[in-house]
Amino acid sequence: MAQKLEVWQRGPLPEIIPVLQPVAHALLQAREELNEYMFEFPVELLWLRPAGLASTGFHLQHLSGVLDRVFTYARSESLSAFQFKQLEEEGSDAEDPYTVAQLVERFNNQVDSALKQIKETEESTLADYRGIGRAGLPSTVIGLLFHAAEHTMRHIGQLMVTAAVVKKNQAISTN
Repeated sequence: MAQKLEVWQRGPLPEIIPVLQPVAHALLQAREELNEYMFEFPVELLWLRPAGLASTGFHLQHLSGVLDRVFTYARSESLSAFQFKQLEEEGSDAEDPYTVAQLVERFNNQVDSALKQIKETEESTLADYRGIGRAGLPSTVIGLLFHAAEHTMRHIGQLMVTAAVVKKNQAISTN
């Protein structure tokens, strides 16, 4: 029965303070859904943009990238040149084309990194100011962590719809 329950319904996660449990639950739920939905997803559909919407590949890149960037800001760090390069590449394939498995693994690794950071986050720092981006837009540690969770779930939903549409369109065009 535990496998049919959503992550938040399975109880508290060890080593995570109560106030950050919903963030960790959302990230783990996103990972489960993404891995299930992307299982055997055809690579040739990765960059299709139905009705001009963002591609499944974009969502996979963006999910990983945003988690990385937002958690960097939560640590009060600036983005690296590599992070800016990944941001610029969101929505396009690599010179050596990505596989679905590579993009899924990248997201899984980013969730692992985020969970590690959540476990290390002290409750006393949650209200601490954090500047976002070059403009230093105001936020807090908890604001950034919560945003990472809700943004991730929003893009999981968009990814699932896009993936379903392109798969359906492929099935129609091959019949």
